[in-house]
Amino acid sequence: MARAFADIAFTPTVRKIQKEQGSADAYAKFLSPEVQGGDKISAREAEFIEQRDGFYQATISETGWPYVQFRGGPIGFLKVIDSKTIAYADFRGNRQYVSVGNLTTQNKIALILMDYPNRRRLKIWGRTELIDISDDPAMVETLHDAAYPAKPERSVIISVEAFDWNCPAHIPQRFTIQELEALGVIRTESQ
Repeated sequence: MARAFADIAFTPTVRKIQKEQGSADAYAKFLSPEVQGGDKISAREAEFIEQRDGFYQATISETGWPYVQFRGGPIGFLKVIDSKTIAYADFRGNRQYVSVGNLTTQNKIALILMDYPNRRRLKIWGRTELIDISDDPAMVETLHDAAYPAKPERSVIISVEAFDWNCPAHIPQRFTIQELEALGVIRTESQ
């Protein structure tokens, strides 16, 4: 665990509850000045991020309600731009625009990226910038895999504030059809 995560997640109320529940001493060290990091994407995080074909995204409405939605696409659609920036082409969906509306008034976002077969999870907190396709079609083009048949509407650029690798406890192992085929566990008619 790194300092950037602790600074965001360990609010005064959280620290009070940690104290009441007996875990405050174990976590206090992550708030010390000697502990740093957790806000710059290394090669390890970049590789993990770019191998995902989806993630869970949380936003906050102007009325204070959280909204969590799954975002999916081809492997690698969430791109690492640099050590502090990730981005994706936002595809047209059900046209409710709840996430877009939330990010228009409150630019904070949290992502949870899952690797179910290996029981790994990466949490990312950041601030977003939405760029409509009409304002910068070249940006969307660099983020969108032309072979993927979805219609992108905008770029979502995320400035990473913090990330944390979460423990594997309670993550069930799940496999996609493609992962099971690669392991030789199943065969589909296309093989």
